[in-house]
Amino acid sequence: MKLKRFVPRIIAVLALLVLAGLVTAATLANRPAAVAADLNDPTDGNITRVTAGLLEHSQFSQHRLDDELAAKFLNRYLDSLDPARLLFLQPDAKEFDGFRSRLPDMTRREGDLTPERIIFRRYLERLDQRVAYVTNLLRSGKFEFTGHDTFSFDREKAPRPADLVAACELWRQNVRAEYLQEKLAGKQPADIVTNLTQRYTRTLLIMKKLTSGDVLEVYLNALAHVYDPHSDYLGREQMDDFSIAMNLSLFGIGATLRAEDGYCKISELLPGGPAARSGLLKPGDRIVAVGQGDQRPVDIVDMPLPDAVKLIRGPKGTRVRLTLIPAGSADASVRKTITIVRDEVKLEEQQAKARIVDWPQTNGPVLRLGVIDLPAFYGGYDRRAGATPSSATADVAKLIHKLEAEHIQGLILDLRHNGGGSLEEAVTLTSLFIHDGPVVQTRELDGRTDVEADTEDSELYDGPLIVLTSRFSASASEILAGALQDYGRALIVGDESTFGKGTVQTVVPLAALMDQNRLAHSIDPGALKVTIRKFYRPSGASTQLKGVAADITLPFLSDVADVGEAEPQDPLPWDRIPSSDYTREDYVSPFVNELRAQSALRVAKDKDFADLRKDIAQLKQHLATKTVSLNEAERRRENETAKAREASRKKELAARKESQPIIYDVTVKNADTPGLPAPVVTTNAPVAEASASTADKMEQADTSVPPSDPILRESEHILADYVAMLRQSSVVAVATH
Repeated sequence: MKLKRFVPRIIAVLALLVLAGLVTAATLANRPAAVAADLNDPTDGNITRVTAGLLEHSQFSQHRLDDELAAKFLNRYLDSLDPARLLFLQPDAKEFDGFRSRLPDMTRREGDLTPERIIFRRYLERLDQRVAYVTNLLRSGKFEFTGHDTFSFDREKAPRPADLVAACELWRQNVRAEYLQEKLAGKQPADIVTNLTQRYTRTLLIMKKLTSGDVLEVYLNALAHVYDPHSDYLGREQMDDFSIAMNLSLFGIGATLRAEDGYCKISELLPGGPAARSGLLKPGDRIVAVGQGDQRPVDIVDMPLPDAVKLIRGPKGTRVRLTLIPAGSADASVRKTITIVRDEVKLEEQQAKARIVDWPQTNGPVLRLGVIDLPAFYGGYDRRAGATPSSATADVAKLIHKLEAEHIQGLILDLRHNGGGSLEEAVTLTSLFIHDGPVVQTRELDGRTDVEADTEDSELYDGPLIVLTSRFSASASEILAGALQDYGRALIVGDESTFGKGTVQTVVPLAALMDQNRLAHSIDPGALKVTIRKFYRPSGASTQLKGVAADITLPFLSDVADVGEAEPQDPLPWDRIPSSDYTREDYVSPFVNELRAQSALRVAKDKDFADLRKDIAQLKQHLATKTVSLNEAERRRENETAKAREASRKKELAARKESQPIIYDVTVKNADTPGLPAPVVTTNAPVAEASASTADKMEQADTSVPPSDPILRESEHILADYVAMLRQSSVVAVATH
């Protein structure tokens, strides 16, 4: 991405910043002694000034830290410490408002951390009060759940409690809701009391042990996030934690985790990892407890993410038991326990892979279709391996050669789980499907636009093409999908739109900048991950925020879940720049309306999609109400109804007597082998409930098709219709000549 050329410009800009002197003696005189003592070391203040300067001058929007951004900054810091708005009182917030008018100068010019420290001390005071109240309630209170009261866990925009009495009532209802969740999950009263008491006291102990550097990370991340969600301050310890998380993806369960509302949440599954191979985890699942082998599970709710990661990681070949709240569950008391055997990710399982599908047709011969699953745009030098692995483009090209040698009549490129990767690979892979021309435009800080283009006047595959996307398709995936849609080269099928990440970040170490400007630092000051560019399609439309809209939309649960660039606060806006010069091929538009209509008729009659629509409606209702009942009998009825519905679905799926297509798996490794491998075994059987024995089975080679993938099945139907329409149009064209 040519990011190296940007770093000298950042240094040059920073060198021009006017960095004022340190805090005056008059300011020190008005501070508590503990805060003044912290200022003996100027490191944190200098880090703050440099970070603010970089964000003002080197983040894409180049927005001065004015009163408007400062107000957001203060609010974001309060919400970072107290996201559920259960701790800070309205009088607290009013008192902190006194910092707003001076916050820009305090941050940018003085590096004055008085607001950070005063607010954090008040946070600890309120947290101490809450833990004392809750632990006493758990020790002495009796919990009844026969009334009709409710509790809202979604308090992101709720008013803060008016006073301590109001806060205590919120704390009481919150712990009642947590108690009922544990009870519905099958825990005994004594265990519930112990578990919740330990959870609250652990949180207090952890927060009291935070160093000034830990609190500074929270504070400066609040500052970075008012510029955009992808700019972050990475302190020294956070960089270490980031490294742990990266290692987790390679030597653990193969999942990317993030902290959200006190939960450890699955963000994505690494292709080829144990979690992805097992089929037992999916993005959005929340891990609430971790057990080692047969040992008693450890509750990890409200546990810092690095500590949770350490529990989930472990030696290769060992078992870890994860207790989950499944993604999309309308009730957080619903739990599922799975067992996964830790392993390393196999490189070949991260590679693109293909499938040949002999699709039966009612009136006519079997239609042979190809499906390529691309999990990431990989390629480039691998520092860990000390080698250059195969590239996504080279692997996809090899698979296409094999599929065409086996006479496929249409192709699906599956990007549903592709979160991005190399920009260069996105460009070169797009070039396999177009004659030549621009693929992506990138706008720089100075307004200059660069164009990455396919310069070879040829295309490897010119047949019918569908790109299958989802809300999880992001970044480089959106570049490819957007370009092929602009050219009219491929039909985009999937979620209403893709993720919407159309920005580029670079990581700037702060030490060199501080040294250049003679700013003291007694420790490694960390780094700033800062957004420096935006992506635009050949047509000039940004992929930022809006993503790439599907030509044919299919029902996805992720379409109503909190996934996408629009979810975090203050994303960079969607916009448009002038179109680049390209020739639209327009393979799609003559057929898209009819294809959409035929798909809608099938989806309306399909049992799997009917079930999916019910799930979507329930999830929408749950997200709209944002409250949970504290009536135990009512909750148990809801849970039993959900279990019965799931059991009925599994039974119906297993009993189906449908004709299945014949499927052949093609890998990069076997693509050069003449002929086709043995067909895989197809099944309608649901995934087995997790246990140690099923975990063992999951580790073995699995030659069965994943059960019930209605999205892929309908995409194959659409491709079959598309192939038929193209043939018919060719016949008509020949006849008219």
